[in-house]
Amino acid sequence: MNPDAPQMPAVPAYTDLPVDARVDAYLERIGAARPARADAAALRELQLRHLTAVPFENLSVHYGEDIVLEEDALLDKVVGVRRGGFCYELNGAFAFLLRALGFRVTLLQARVFGDGGQLGIPYDHMALRVETEDDTGPWLADVGFGDHAQRPLALDDRTEQQDPGGVFRFREAPQGDVDLLRDGSREFRLDLRPRALAEFRVGAWYHRTSPDSHFLRSVVCSRLTDDGRVTLSGRKLVTTVRGVRHETPLATDAEVLAAYRDHFGLLLERLPEVRSALHVRNE
Repeated sequence: MNPDAPQMPAVPAYTDLPVDARVDAYLERIGAARPARADAAALRELQLRHLTAVPFENLSVHYGEDIVLEEDALLDKVVGVRRGGFCYELNGAFAFLLRALGFRVTLLQARVFGDGGQLGIPYDHMALRVETEDDTGPWLADVGFGDHAQRPLALDDRTEQQDPGGVFRFREAPQGDVDLLRDGSREFRLDLRPRALAEFRVGAWYHRTSPDSHFLRSVVCSRLTDDGRVTLSGRKLVTTVRGVRHETPLATDAEVLAAYRDHFGLLLERLPEVRSALHVRNE
């Protein structure tokens, strides 16, 4: 661990509170009301609220922070210090919220399709299988894949599903797996067998240390907005408003820090610096 990395409190006070109080803190974080029932409409609202409030970001990789896949640590980061994270952290934390609200949640591992249709490593991505009290679904909920489906997807449906993020479809794959396609292109291959949070540690380790990990190549922070998306990539701020893309170069550290604050609610003392895989391995 990098001793110069910003340090987060190990276990904030709210983690010692009753579950209901922890849930209230999480709901306040994403700007959502407590649903009256754990049904499909509530799941849809919670996913959308999460996507617009909590950024997908890889700052921890470039700060040299540990990626701790334990419930308290995830809630510490996402709710306690109001950060974001990547798929293991965001979907891991979201699973806690959904279970506490009465949803039945299963962790699923997936392998992401890369350039040329090459599959990534096992545990490349975490997604959630969610069952609701109204017996719809099961649903694939995902708040950790960046620019992706905004609504939960019907996991057993093999027809096209319309979403503001595109047209999605599940297709049978070898060995009982399922491929998720977006606008005709394969996104990732889901293994439908239940997994435990600790099993994703190997994927998190790979993505913060491997020279093949795209997370080591740049610093990215991104979230959905009411009318598009906002992304900070290095010193470039990209906003998409009703399909129109705008790029704004940020010249100074102060401008970049202000962008993290104003667009993502992240109060950073210093900027993360891109770290090579060699640098990571030598620490």
